Amino acid sequence: MLRPERMSRVSVTGSKRVIDDVIETVHGLRLLHVTEYDGSWEGFEPGNPQKGADEASGKLVTVRALKSTLGVTEEDAGPSNQIVTGEALEEQLEEIRQEVNELDDRRDELRGDLRAVEEQIDTMEPFVDLGIDLDLLRGYDSLTVRVGQGDAETVSGALVESDIDTFEVFSEAGTVAVFAHTDEDALQDVLVNANFTAIDVPEGDGDPSEYLGELRHRKQQLESKLTTIEDELEEMRLDVGGFLLAAEEELTIEVQKREAPLTYATTANAFVAEGWIPSEQVPEFESALHDAVGDHVEIAELERAEYDDDGHVVDHEQIEQGGEPGSQPTAADGGDEDVTADGEQNARADGGTVTMGADDPPVVQDNPGSVKPFEALVEVINRPKYSELDPTLIFFLTFPAFFGFMIGDLGYGILYMGLGYWLIRSFDSNIVKSLGGVGVWAGGFTAIFGVLYGEFFGLHQLGEIVWGGNPPIHKGLQPHYVYYAYAWLLVSAIAGVLHLVVGRIFDFVNNLHHGVGTALLESGSWILMTVSLWVWVFTRTATAAKPDFMWEVFATAGAANPVTGETIEAVALPLGFTGFERVGLFTIPLGGFDLVVDPALLGTFLGLALIIVAEGGIGLIESITETFGHVISYTRIAAVLLAKAGMALAVNLLVFGATLHNGEFHFIFFMDEAPNPNEVVFSGLVNGEGAAALIGGVIAGVLVLVLGHLLVLVLGITSAGLQAVRLEYVEFFGKFYEGGGKAYMPFGHDREYTSD
Repeated sequence: MLRPERMSRVSVTGSKRVIDDVIETVHGLRLLHVTEYDGSWEGFEPGNPQKGADEASGKLVTVRALKSTLGVTEEDAGPSNQIVTGEALEEQLEEIRQEVNELDDRRDELRGDLRAVEEQIDTMEPFVDLGIDLDLLRGYDSLTVRVGQGDAETVSGALVESDIDTFEVFSEAGTVAVFAHTDEDALQDVLVNANFTAIDVPEGDGDPSEYLGELRHRKQQLESKLTTIEDELEEMRLDVGGFLLAAEEELTIEVQKREAPLTYATTANAFVAEGWIPSEQVPEFESALHDAVGDHVEIAELERAEYDDDGHVVDHEQIEQGGEPGSQPTAADGGDEDVTADGEQNARADGGTVTMGADDPPVVQDNPGSVKPFEALVEVINRPKYSELDPTLIFFLTFPAFFGFMIGDLGYGILYMGLGYWLIRSFDSNIVKSLGGVGVWAGGFTAIFGVLYGEFFGLHQLGEIVWGGNPPIHKGLQPHYVYYAYAWLLVSAIAGVLHLVVGRIFDFVNNLHHGVGTALLESGSWILMTVSLWVWVFTRTATAAKPDFMWEVFATAGAANPVTGETIEAVALPLGFTGFERVGLFTIPLGGFDLVVDPALLGTFLGLALIIVAEGGIGLIESITETFGHVISYTRIAAVLLAKAGMALAVNLLVFGATLHNGEFHFIFFMDEAPNPNEVVFSGLVNGEGAAALIGGVIAGVLVLVLGHLLVLVLGITSAGLQAVRLEYVEFFGKFYEGGGKAYMPFGHDREYTSD
């Protein structure tokens, strides 16, 4: 689970006489992640597409264009396992193409005509407002007419101040018509300074309102025809959508097969294909190919490799092929004799294998089904490298726990699980389904912690039912249980130490290929300093700088605080822990102060020294921020816990009312006796007196209750969810994870609409 599936580099060498059968078999297996030949072998060239590749590609382009024109989606698929014949691809596809293109051309023509008519209507409307026949606005010998948008008074004023003696201005609804006894240039010069925007007089005679009516009638005719064409296209989509989806799939497969030789190394008579396969499936691959073409090909498992962060081989298991170790199999090893002349390759001088390229193995994450949804969250950063440990399992173990601990409510947990289940059932997207799976797990932990807290939508009645009024833990929001809040601060810090140490352990394992010494220096130093520093924090030294609750919340009730000597009355988790004993190894006199060095302090300084050796002066700054600051960052878990509990409490307080007695809230609505007026914090919307007040209060209370808890539910995702993700991505992943792995994309195609 922490490592991706082991991958093997394999090669297939054979005669071109069987290349079609090999391609067909390999495509059907969907196992070989093909390595593209880089042209580096002497005497070998990349292969050429098989006959018919261009024709199949052209048909595929046609099918996809038809799909786009008709708007075909996956929902239009017909019966599965259709058989699409070559004859259907020739005849039926051509018929569909012609009919769709004719309808599409007609639709484009109608849309163009409709746009033109709409533009004419827009142009005609000002003339309708003006109310002057169109033939009166043109055709004069001694008059110049201009129509446009503007202010009649401004236009008239400009004309009065001009040299034009004879003119008339008509105006209606912002449309202005100017008749002037002058030439066009002179009138244009006057109107330029009058904020006048000219409009061309449209063709036509008579009343513009009648002409506008004709245009609108024409528009209705065009819209009706356009609707008819679109209905015909929609009918075609329903009729041929399934066929187009099946044809696209069949042609995609055909193009894949016919263009496969482009990635092979070939000679006149032979070919070599190479790629990656999960190691445990190599026997299946070999068996299928031998069943298909017998001894006409040689299949070689060249190596099972591990790579460093730079893509260099650091560990590989060389696979002998019956000849020289590391040599490329050829016809001399049992293949066709015509391969021998061109296809033989030699082993490298160092015994390694001559391969097509230095590509890294693709990554197949090896996680069980319950962990799979969390791979999507990991890939938000990047897919893990083949050489890296996969953090998905740790993500699966910690993220739901962090989230559930922060929300901790049975009611919210049930809703989160329901939301996650709905996402899984309602969407086809793998990413959305993965988010649904994450939601189910996060909701499950939220419900579990909710039972332990005894809370259901912020109400403590669940604790009364399940735990008899004494749930095993509390959130610490109420003054009576404030010591739990202190405890959760410490628990958050402890969880941070453990989480970060696991990250450093992952980094240690990733660095082992550089040697144990390097791994100890670059990763072990951080583990040593982080653990030692926080052991020292929980050691009873420098107690003046440490809060007293550190020695109390995990102690035993009735014990004495080892620092203050006071009796401990309230304990969150009775573990009997009152701090680590102080063990002095030696003392360093520092003037008036003696520094007592204990194992934890010694480990802290030793880890710091190793960090500085490994990283230089910058390591001094990073050591403080990462070993202390990053751990403190985890106290956001306790902070969000109290914030979300406070929001739920506020909603319930407004609705049900509450009293505060001996530092503990009691909701009035659920009390058997009348509350003490002196202890009432808020009387509650649903506790009104009188029929009108009670009915109005209940209506308002239900509204506040539903909307308030919905708000808390949403903010639970945006706060608790994002904070938990941040701890994973920034604090945890930042210690070891780079990512950048290549997805495993085997040659082949999963049939959804067709059968072979």
